[in-house]
Amino acid sequence: MAYAIVKTGGKQYRVEQGQTLLVERLPEEAGATVDLRPLLFRSSDTIYDADGLSKVSVKAKILAHERGEKIRVFKFKPKRGYKRTAGHRQELTRLEITEVKG
Repeated sequence: MAYAIVKTGGKQYRVEQGQTLLVERLPEEAGATVDLRPLLFRSSDTIYDADGLSKVSVKAKILAHERGEKIRVFKFKPKRGYKRTAGHRQELTRLEITEVKG
C-alpha cells in the first residue's frame, strides 16, 4: 500500500489513505480540505526528490478542532520556598487522509 511522509506543524507523520491523526491546530474550518506537503512517497518505488514530489498529492479533510490533555507544569527551586504550578492544553486538529497518490 502507498504511504507518504508529510510535514505539518513542525512535525513529520507517516500517513496512508483512510487514516485519521491529530496535528497541531490548522487555521482552516472543520469540513475543509487541505493539501499536506509530502517529504517522501512510497509505493512500488520511493520518491524523495523535489521533481518527483511535485507530482505527489496528499489531501486531508479536517474533521474537528480539539484540545489535548491537560499537562501540569511545576517549577521548584529548593531552599527558597519557590513553587509554581501552571497548566497547558494544546490546540489540535483531527485530520482524515482522503488521498495519497503519486
